[in-house]
Amino acid sequence: MTGIHSTALVDPAAELDSSVSVGPYTVIGPHVRIGAGTSVGAHCVIEGRTTIGQGNRIFHFVSLGAVSQDKKYAGEPCELVIGDRNTIREFSTYHIGTAQDAGVTRLGNDNWMMAYTHLAHDCQVGNNTTFANNAQIAGHVHVGDFAIMGAYTNVHQFVRIGAHAMTGMGTTLLAEVPPFAMVSGNPAAARSMNYEGLRRRGFSAERIAAVKAMHKAIYRDDLTLEQARERIAGLAEKTPEAAPDVAMMVSFLAAVSPQRGIVR
Repeated sequence: MTGIHSTALVDPAAELDSSVSVGPYTVIGPHVRIGAGTSVGAHCVIEGRTTIGQGNRIFHFVSLGAVSQDKKYAGEPCELVIGDRNTIREFSTYHIGTAQDAGVTRLGNDNWMMAYTHLAHDCQVGNNTTFANNAQIAGHVHVGDFAIMGAYTNVHQFVRIGAHAMTGMGTTLLAEVPPFAMVSGNPAAARSMNYEGLRRRGFSAERIAAVKAMHKAIYRDDLTLEQARERIAGLAEKTPEAAPDVAMMVSFLAAVSPQRGIVR
């Protein structure tokens, strides 16, 4: 494989597509699989049961597939799964899952992961997300599609961040973030909804109006979470075009952890 630098150490049992490139001094372990068109920079370590899809760009000094930092981890055969067309910048660290969860840490497709990002064990990150520099998420965190994590965002374990949500720089998340919400601060507080991001993604005026109505129900009208969820559910009939957005919000609110609650 001409794309592997002569100083790289690739275990003979690793499965790399013939089009994969590997930079100098990178180490790749025996249980690693890497798909077509992926490039791996210099001085990376990819170990454990790690599967990486097609067309990814992994920059230098990245660590993928190391065992979790959970003291309960006892060597179970857990995994890290990375999808397609992700960009993973320098000094990022993504760990395998644990037996206390599904056993898999997962990064979806088309994500833009800047330097020093961290995905702890059992995290589930969707598609088209952006993690700015030093955005770090603890174990069992779920991040929805198109979410944007501001630089130096820190997320407590088991927190969920809904699709299209956004955190400001230096945010500390101890509670869950509903879809579309913009939050910031330490601890985080809700600021608005990510209207500009929705416009850029092609949301119609009707869908954005429905998101505004959701924000009003959750944050402006002094309703309980259950009352807000019931009101939001009724928006689907008023704005059929926004029915999938409404369903996503209702589903998210129905599963909010009583221990965590949502960012207020």
